[in-house]
Amino acid sequence: MFLIGSEKSINAVELLMKTGLDWSVSKEKLQTESGIVTDHIAIVREDTKSILGVHKSGYEVFQNQELAELILDLSKVADAPLHSFGTLKGGAKVYIQLKTGNTHLRRPDGTMDTIEGFGTVVNSFDGSTSLGIGISTKTISCMNTFFAAYRQLDSKIKHTKSMNIRVEDLLKSMDIFRKDEAAHFDLIARLASAPVTAQAIDTVYKGMFDISFSEAQANRTAQADKRTLSTKKTNLIETFTLDTANQLNDKGNTLWGLFSGITKYTTHSLGADSEEAKMFGSVASKERVILSKFADMIK
Repeated sequence: MFLIGSEKSINAVELLMKTGLDWSVSKEKLQTESGIVTDHIAIVREDTKSILGVHKSGYEVFQNQELAELILDLSKVADAPLHSFGTLKGGAKVYIQLKTGNTHLRRPDGTMDTIEGFGTVVNSFDGSTSLGIGISTKTISCMNTFFAAYRQLDSKIKHTKSMNIRVEDLLKSMDIFRKDEAAHFDLIARLASAPVTAQAIDTVYKGMFDISFSEAQANRTAQADKRTLSTKKTNLIETFTLDTANQLNDKGNTLWGLFSGITKYTTHSLGADSEEAKMFGSVASKERVILSKFADMIK
């Protein structure tokens, strides 16, 4: 992560030079011993000549220059300063964040819990993400937080020929950028005031593991040779249970504490080797479904 600071007059070229992202990628043909591959291309970082990804021939790149211009436009619309900018895996993944608002919640011990907001744009050249744009509460510093932030973003634009048109259309509607964040912070505050219920716990276990809480508890207390779930799933549930207990203790016995346990588990406990699964698999949709069900519980 590279902290940018509060420069307001910086342009895209200066931003890229300041952060070391002043490089482009090109699409190159692939060749095997049998000849040239016609239906796939390689995405090559031009300054290092390293291959960042291999894609079907219709893949369109979104250059760092375009990314910098996009985040500066968002900075003006949202009246938010630049916060951080970085790369992962040698440039295969890039991100830029703005610093937007904060909200504060009181923990059980009386101290305040600060939830930060970030205007976030992420992109990849290896095919692991679409171009993602929106509000997140994760500051990106590593692979896990990169994907955690990406899962929170509302707008995902695929690398196709129409992507620039979609980006332009999105910019026209960015007047709701701050409103989206305010609505999200309001939801967090309401979740933080709503006590955990048996229905909520059951919703979480069914949503995450396709079993009821009572089934998870019965499996957990059963002798090893009488457990109905696999050892792997049993271990995952054990880790999840510890993560949720930790967050409920820290943030309070509320729906927000329970949901924080989910995000701690998906962001940190699944392991670095689960990055792609955490993003493209069922995890992202599970988190959104559970959050939506929590929101319905407090209407």
